[in-house]
Order: sequence, then C-alpha cells, then structure tokens
Amino acid sequence: MGVFERVARPAILAAGHSERLRRNAERLPVAREVVHRFIAGETVEYALDTVAHLRNSGRMVSVDYLGEDVTDIDAANQTVDAYLRLLDALGTRVESADEVRPLEVSVKLSSLGQALPRDGDKIARDNARVICARAQQVGVWVTVDAEDHRTTDSTLSIVRDLRVEFDWLGTALQAYLKRTEEDCRDFVAAGARIRLCKGAYDEPASVAYRDRDDVTASYLRCLQILMAGDGYPMVATHDPVIVNAVPEVAAQSGRGTNDFEYQMLYGVRDPEQRRLADDGNRVRIYLPFGTQWYPYFMRRLAERPANLAFFLRALVERGH
Repeated sequence: MGVFERVARPAILAAGHSERLRRNAERLPVAREVVHRFIAGETVEYALDTVAHLRNSGRMVSVDYLGEDVTDIDAANQTVDAYLRLLDALGTRVESADEVRPLEVSVKLSSLGQALPRDGDKIARDNARVICARAQQVGVWVTVDAEDHRTTDSTLSIVRDLRVEFDWLGTALQAYLKRTEEDCRDFVAAGARIRLCKGAYDEPASVAYRDRDDVTASYLRCLQILMAGDGYPMVATHDPVIVNAVPEVAAQSGRGTNDFEYQMLYGVRDPEQRRLADDGNRVRIYLPFGTQWYPYFMRRLAERPANLAFFLRALVERGH
C-alpha cells in the first residue's frame, strides 16, 4: 500500500466530514472554480446544459442531486421535491430508445431520510418509491447509490423491496467490501442492473480490502459474476487495468457492447470516455450538481492521486 493510500486518502476523507473545513471551502472562490471540473453547477438549468453536451457526444447520463446524511424530515422532503423537479425537466428530453434508458438519476438513500432516528428505513423507502414512480412516468431510470458499509444492509433491503414494483431499478455495489461477491450473485440471479464501483469511503479492514491490488482483484471477480449472470452490468471505473480487461470478460460470457455499459465520473478521464463511446460502447457519465458539493468533492480527491494533483495545481495557478 503506497503513501497516498496509507496517509493522504484517510486524511482527505476525514476532512470531508469537517464542518469547519466545509464552510471555509464553500466561501473560497478559488476552490469553487476548481470544483466545477467535477460538478455541473448548482442548479437544474446548469445540469441540463451539461446533459445536452454529453448526449450530443454520444454519452448517456446519470444525474445526481448532491446531498447525503439528512438529519431531519423537512430536508428529506426537500430532496424528494428537488428530484421530482429534476425528473420533470429530464422528461422533456427523453428520446426514443430501446430498453436501455439514456437518462437516469442517482439517489443516495441517506439524503431521503435513511439515517433519521425514527422510521428512517421506512421514510427512505417511501421517498424512493415516489421518485421511482415519477421516473417511470417520464421515461427515466433510477440507480441507488452505495454509501458507507454501515448502510449496506438497509440500502439493499430497500432496493429489493422497490424492485418488486420497479424491476428496472439499479443499485451500486462496492468491490472493496468483502461481502460484495455474494451480493453480486444475489442480484444477478434476480436480473438486476448493477453499478459495480471500487468504493469511495474509508472502510475498516474487517469489512473491506484496503490494498489497491486486492481491491482490483475483487473488482475483476465481481465483474465476472455480473457478466456471467442475467442482469445488466454497469462497469463504473476509471482504472485502465479494469477497462482493458472488460472486452475479454464480456466476450467470455457471450456479451456484446449492447449488453453492458461503462460508467465514469464527470470531469475524470474525459478523453477515455469519448474514446469508448466512439468505439461503439455504451458509456454513461455520473453527473452531480447542487450546492452540497463538499463531501462528494473530497471523495473524488481521495480516489486518485491525479485528482488531488489537479486540484492543488489549479489552486496555485488561480492564486497568482
């Protein structure tokens, strides 16, 4: 494990939970300018402009209204309302498509009330059902994001409940968790859409692989399970090792380019996103927007040394 994984990454993730640092960052114009590399502005209008740009380049989109760890019911209700407005706006841009929806929203259950002390699971489930119903009405997909491991059982239980009514509902699984191979087997048996990512939280060794090579190996094992199963794999990674392995894993399972998709984050490896799309692959970009950008942004910095280097270089350049 390198210095970045041992020292820098845990420190950045810890900083992502600091209210003082969040307030300072949100007041710093230079930081906000750099953040726009990874976040499509703070309003629906800005997000829709970026959606149009990505669609014109042949890429699909998953829009995330930023927010998490809601601690009161009013904030959860406000998040639901924001998603309904977003879905109505996206619905005006729905194109004729096959069974794969080019437009999608991503939802964190903690932003819908999951962490509330009383009936959190029920509140989040009910709120997610409202969002799924509107998404189905306007022709947009929904995928439930993964959060830290303490929420996994609750999140997957809610997803299973909702898939009874909305069988197109997707969910994210994190390959660094030691449980994820079994979760992959469970969900592919049900034909689910699964976004497989490495994982972006600082998890303990008791539940997660900590070494980078171990995480990559787990990812590839999970990917083989998804490709061989009955669901729709969504390969969420920027790792060249994994991206280069995907065609062979897909071919071994008899899957063509229309039987899975790549997913990448807005602002990360844009030339590679375009290359994959130009080569005839399905590519979906995770596009966050909103005012609650600080925790998301800090996780992006913690994921790759290149992201942190870009941020620090941009701060220096804009500071002169």
